[in-house]
Amino acid sequence: MQKDKLKNLLHLHFVVIIFGFTAILGALISIEALPLVWFRMTIASLFVFLLLLFFKVSLKISRSMLIGFVVAGVLIALHWATFFHAIKVSSVSLTLSIMSSGALFTAFLEPLFYRRKIVVYEVVFGLLVIVGLALVLKTQVGVEEGIFYAFISIILSVFFTLVNGKFAQKHDARVISFYELFSGAMTITFILGFTGGFTSDFFELPTMDWMWLLILAFVCTAYAFIVSIQVMKFVSPYSVMLAINMEPVYGILLAYFIFNESETMPSTFYYGTLLILISVLLNGLFKLKSTSN
Repeated sequence: MQKDKLKNLLHLHFVVIIFGFTAILGALISIEALPLVWFRMTIASLFVFLLLLFFKVSLKISRSMLIGFVVAGVLIALHWATFFHAIKVSSVSLTLSIMSSGALFTAFLEPLFYRRKIVVYEVVFGLLVIVGLALVLKTQVGVEEGIFYAFISIILSVFFTLVNGKFAQKHDARVISFYELFSGAMTITFILGFTGGFTSDFFELPTMDWMWLLILAFVCTAYAFIVSIQVMKFVSPYSVMLAINMEPVYGILLAYFIFNESETMPSTFYYGTLLILISVLLNGLFKLKSTSN
C-alpha cells in the first residue's frame, strides 16, 4: 500500500511538470484562447472516447452524475479559456504567479462549500498571499487585462476543484475525464458558434501549431487529466494540493529558459511569487499535520 502511494505521488509530480509545460504551449501556439481550448478539448475528448471503446469501459452513469460532470466540464473549459487569454495578453510568468494563489482561495471558499469553520492559520497565510500578490502586481504595468483574466481563471479553477473533488472516489477516471472534456468542448463550440468564431479558415493552422496542439491535447490534457484524477484514489487531497502548488514554479522556470528575456521580471516580482508559494506550501503542511494528529 505504501509502495502504491509513493508510486502515485511520483506520478503526480511528473504530471504537475506537464501542467507547468501547458502554459508554455499556450504561449507557443499562435491562435487565440477560445479556438485553442476548442482544439485541446475536442481532440482530447475524442482520444479518451476511443480509449474507453478499446478497453470496453461502460459510459453508463446516473442523470445526477451527468449533470455534475457537465458543470465541471463547463468550469474547466472557461478556466482554460481565461487562463490562455491571460497568457496571450500578458506573460506566462505573470499568469502563473497569480494562479499560484489558487490553493489559498480554495482554503477560504472550501469552508463555505462544505460548511465548516474558517481556520486561523488559513487567514494568516491568506494575508501573506495578498502581500505577495501586491509585490507581484506592483511590478506590472499595462497588463491589467491579463491580471483580470488570471484572477477569473483562479476562481473558476477553485470552483472546478470543489465540484470535482468528490467524483474521483466513485467513478473511473477515464469516464470522468471523457464527460468533462466533452462537456467543455461543447461549451466552447456553443460560444464560438454564437460569436461567429467558426470561420472558413478556422482549421487552417500552421504546421507547428498542429504539432503543439496535439502534444497539448494528448499529453497535457487526456493523459494528465486522467492521471490527476486517478491518483486521488491513492494520494490524499492535501498531498495532491501540495504537488499542484509546484506547477507555477515549474512553469516559470521553463518560461525563463525557453523565452528568456521576454519572461525576465524585476526582483520584486520573484520576491512576491516566493512569498505566495511559501504561504501556500506552509498552509498545506499545516493541514497535513492537523490531519495526522
